[in-house]
Amino acid sequence: MKETPLSNCERRFLLRAIEEKKRLDGRQTYDYRNIKISFGTDYGCCIVELGKTRVLGQVSCELVSPKLNRATEGILFFNLELSQMAAPAFEPGRQSDLLVKLNRLLERCLRNSKCIDTESLCVVAGEKVWQIRVDLHLLNHDGNIIDAASIAAIVALCHFRRPDVSVQGDEVTLYTLEERDPVPLSIHHMPICVSFAFFQQGTYLLVDPNEREERVMDGLLVIAMNKHREICTIQSSGGIMLLKDQVLRCSKIAGVKVAEITELIQKALENDQKVRKEGGKFGFAESIANQRITAFRMEKAPVDTSDVEEKAEEIISEAEPPSEVVSKPVLWTPGTAQIGEGIENSWGDLEDSEKEDEDEGGSDEAIILDSIKMDTGEVSNIGSQDAPIVLSDSEEEEMIILEPDKNPKKIRTQTISATQVKAPSKKPVKKRKKKRAAN
Repeated sequence: MKETPLSNCERRFLLRAIEEKKRLDGRQTYDYRNIKISFGTDYGCCIVELGKTRVLGQVSCELVSPKLNRATEGILFFNLELSQMAAPAFEPGRQSDLLVKLNRLLERCLRNSKCIDTESLCVVAGEKVWQIRVDLHLLNHDGNIIDAASIAAIVALCHFRRPDVSVQGDEVTLYTLEERDPVPLSIHHMPICVSFAFFQQGTYLLVDPNEREERVMDGLLVIAMNKHREICTIQSSGGIMLLKDQVLRCSKIAGVKVAEITELIQKALENDQKVRKEGGKFGFAESIANQRITAFRMEKAPVDTSDVEEKAEEIISEAEPPSEVVSKPVLWTPGTAQIGEGIENSWGDLEDSEKEDEDEGGSDEAIILDSIKMDTGEVSNIGSQDAPIVLSDSEEEEMIILEPDKNPKKIRTQTISATQVKAPSKKPVKKRKKKRAAN
């Protein structure tokens, strides 16, 4: 299903608002949408909400054989999926150009920047290493997928814990979570992507564009940076020419935004770890607020229950006492009984609509009887013939002749067309000619 295109009026309205330094959601030019991070029950599962854009991140691990050219390094694998649940324009089972571009950008941002120590994932050199797989699912699309996906990926990696392993000779022992505490990954830094949208050939700049702003933008600049202001990757798309001053300005803005997001991530991880140690509630059920379970939640109203008993006694005293008369059962026929007066029997009574239909039916019957009498008069005039013939539209009908002193007689009349009336007169003529020829 193709996405619904923007009309010219919407496009002009958005561009006019951007020229006046206004945005539809009330943000300023360099403002990010609200970021919310919630964790699942298991380690390595999280949901990141960037405004209305939601991404689910899940990290898993497996012991595999290493690559031949890197025998002492673990393997990192990233996979981003765009389902139709996020937006109807995404086609299932097909890798679009957008999906390929996002996956490559994620790999450059997280794998090529060496944010995770892959050598710490080695168990036995050349034989067993850990393969870390990061699956990202886009749950809702409202613009700026790459920023939300990069935050979800790094948060899931920081939150993930792999099982502990011991090596004795050639034997590799893998311990469960109950036997030994899981081991966190060794993370050097946290690269985060920041997107900048350009309009009117680079004249206007916006941070964190939403879905409608992405449709009318001329170009996009993505800068991946950590809190130490080290640029991990940079990518420009859209075919616009950017000046050196514009890129430097964007990098300074990205440094400020990355520091704020990194602090938010660290606080969320500390809070989750603290709750898990204390044995409190954690996971998605705890992170979802009450007002988000249903949109039709009623507001709590204070109710005074101090004088409930007194009010109840007043209501009972003012109410009329119930009648003590008990109706005696009435036996109409054996096996049936009626208690009380009951209601009138309406069986057999016709409703107004039925009465009108009956009256109309009676008038129709009178008209039919008159027509029958007319037809019977015609039949009596043609008494010389053996079978009476009546011309009508129907093929066969049954007629009843009503006489005052005699019993009603049923006469079955057969209607024939004009051509059928002439046919019997011709047949006897032919027979007579044959007889004459025989004589």
